[in-house]
Amino acid sequence: MARTNMRSTRVAPEVSELLTARVVRRERISPNLARVTLGGGELDRFRPLGFDQWFRLFLPVPGGSLEGLPDKLTALSYARFMRLPRATRPALRAYTVRAYRAVGSEGPEIDVDVVLHEGGAAGPGATWAASCAPGSPVALLDEGIGFNPDPALERVWLVADESGLPAAAGILASLPDTAAGRATIEVPSDGDRQELTVPAGVELEWIVRTDHGARPGAAALAAASARPLPDAPLYGWTVGEQQLPSGLRRHWVRAGVPKGHIMFCGYWRAS
Repeated sequence: MARTNMRSTRVAPEVSELLTARVVRRERISPNLARVTLGGGELDRFRPLGFDQWFRLFLPVPGGSLEGLPDKLTALSYARFMRLPRATRPALRAYTVRAYRAVGSEGPEIDVDVVLHEGGAAGPGATWAASCAPGSPVALLDEGIGFNPDPALERVWLVADESGLPAAAGILASLPDTAAGRATIEVPSDGDRQELTVPAGVELEWIVRTDHGARPGAAALAAASARPLPDAPLYGWTVGEQQLPSGLRRHWVRAGVPKGHIMFCGYWRAS
């Protein structure tokens, strides 16, 4: 991840332990998004928190295994993990819980939505999401949630590109029915829009990126920056390609939003 203040806003899970799971199925849900469903293994010990709950996902490489992984990802354990032989060291990525079901075909299931980034170099996560087979093993570490507003704040504003769509969807589905505000979500194509569960008082705004050569998140940043802030106290949450959350945080702060009322996280960096 790039710049973020998630450490100061994060709600940590009560227990964070390495859990094994396996791929149950995968599907292409839109032109630029794949969904991989995980189940089995030790997933019955996973505790769903809703909102933008995220986890570290370990993916074995060809010829490698998931043995010797850390139970917690501290600076020391990460350094040890990085000293594993590169040829067999699992790939490590961060993903959001798109959906959790207590009952699936093999017990609890987690849906993971992955951006495929077609037209560019595919990273380990996108390659896995496009090619994994049922039964493929994975391991994950729960990292909790970043969306943690003061209850006194009356409105929310969520702004994300496609990499933040799963997290924004999780937040919208977890908000109380009385929530008010706006969600601005940028996607690469009209076909990448999704049917989301949204409180009646929250306006959902889709931004379709018409310039396919533009940096992801730039259109959402421009749209959100052009809109006036509401009169009521605001909690701003923004994630995605690093220039979106970093740029929007600066704009919001200059417009008078206290820094403590903003959660921002750069999920990735465009080349």
